[in-house]
Amino acid sequence: MEFPVSECTVRSKVDVHAVADFIAGVQKPNGEIPWSTGGKTDPWDHVESAMALSVAGRLREAERAYRWLETTQLPDGSWWSASRNGIPEDRTRDSNLASYVAVGVFHHFLITRNLSFLRSMWPTLEAGIDYAVGLQADTGEIHWARNGEGDVDRMALLTGSSSVYMSLKCALAVAFLIRKRRSGWEDSARKLGEAIRMSPGRFNMMKARYSMDWYYPVLCGAVTGEEARRRIDRSWEKFVVPEWGVRCVCDQPWVTIAEASELVITLAAIGENERATILFNWICDKRYDDGSFWTGVTFPDGVIWPEERTTWTAAAVLLAYDALYDMTPAASLFRHRFWQEIEAQSTGRQSRSMSKSFKDAAGRRRMNVFDPARQG
Repeated sequence: MEFPVSECTVRSKVDVHAVADFIAGVQKPNGEIPWSTGGKTDPWDHVESAMALSVAGRLREAERAYRWLETTQLPDGSWWSASRNGIPEDRTRDSNLASYVAVGVFHHFLITRNLSFLRSMWPTLEAGIDYAVGLQADTGEIHWARNGEGDVDRMALLTGSSSVYMSLKCALAVAFLIRKRRSGWEDSARKLGEAIRMSPGRFNMMKARYSMDWYYPVLCGAVTGEEARRRIDRSWEKFVVPEWGVRCVCDQPWVTIAEASELVITLAAIGENERATILFNWICDKRYDDGSFWTGVTFPDGVIWPEERTTWTAAAVLLAYDALYDMTPAASLFRHRFWQEIEAQSTGRQSRSMSKSFKDAAGRRRMNVFDPARQG
């Protein structure tokens, strides 16, 4: 896929503090981050918003968000799929939503290097991962959820399983850092990665019209190298709309800013920085004055829909901005090279080598607060 080189030379600016102020303004005193003011909360998007707060240096608010997860986790390690004002609206207990806390916790550590935070969050992380692993099929895929009555829905979702794969990688990294051993998680991650790479038929193919099913196996690092690039190229024109962004579903004239941001992170993860920069430039003007971004927009008529200003959309933009421009050490989180270096240096489980690999692969010295001078 070729683009005019001139399109790659301009770095778009994002007002990081305005975006973080918007997210923090929606956050409740107890740490909960709903989708929007007065809106519902789900644990996955809550974690995404906490990660964005960490990127912006709003560490206190981010840690309050993680403490909210501690206090609301269900006895089996899951969370309700959706709640509003503390009352569950959807009693489904999703494997992906339960496990994603591990990604957020490890992301926060990469910025703060705070081992005490890892240790304090370990029981919550461990329970969430164990819940997801408990829904793994013998053939590797992850069943997506239990319903309100506790019955397992044995459908497997490619996007959800890919996200669980990323959660398992982060959980294993945390386990190593605080000297825990979870060989069962290692086996689960191996089987899950193999299922994602080699057995697409095990997942609900009705979801293939969603762009997330296209890029998530690459975003999570289950598909790497030339196969990752081929996967992205194969469906690029199916989902990417020049000057607009990324379709949510391939058969609708609607692009969403979160999906575009996640594709930016995916491209940066495999070293496709020029393409990522161009795509990011397409979405940077799709924002409101308060620092929030449009959730989605139809094309070619340009109707903003829905009008809801969502925290998770703003968060996805900040995470993409970091992935593209290395604002924090956590910019490396989704990069395939980062995980390859960790795997290479941790062979034999030598603690000094492993500890050093986290510092080296992150590529920068410790940074606790976002540096506004780097926005330029």
